[in-house]
Amino acid sequence: MRAFVQRVTAAHVTVAGETVAAIGPGLLVYVGFHRADGSRELAAVAEKIPVLRIFDDEAGKLNRSVADSGGAILVVSAFTLYGDARRGRRPSFDHSAPAERARELFENFVDRLRGTALSIAAGRFQENMLVQSINDGPVTLLLDVPPAEPGGTEENGGVTPQG
Repeated sequence: MRAFVQRVTAAHVTVAGETVAAIGPGLLVYVGFHRADGSRELAAVAEKIPVLRIFDDEAGKLNRSVADSGGAILVVSAFTLYGDARRGRRPSFDHSAPAERARELFENFVDRLRGTALSIAAGRFQENMLVQSINDGPVTLLLDVPPAEPGGTEENGGVTPQG
């Protein structure tokens, strides 16, 4: 699972001329799902985002989370995060989860975030969305949790070490 996280002063999503989601200060999070992603990957990212210390404290240091700062989170599905443009000029999306599986993962991910005390907004899955944001900083992070590999063990979270 990949999450592209941006600290924003405001963000909103429009579909067919209608604003379907909007936040003030907080995080705009684009999420993409690998075809092998499951609850392990969702939990890791959903637990990490609300506590990322990427907001300024009184001393101007990145020492506060979105929860600490009273911000909100806007989540937008973006299968293109798994686009592979290493060969040719047209990206391949072979590693992206199929649409129905990605919808299930997206809804589950948003529900996990809604289980926090934060204000959560979401774009519409598989719609042509216009996303507008005012980046703050800019502070931008890419969270990448690879899917568990076959042969992984419980001790290492199902991930096979790479050498």
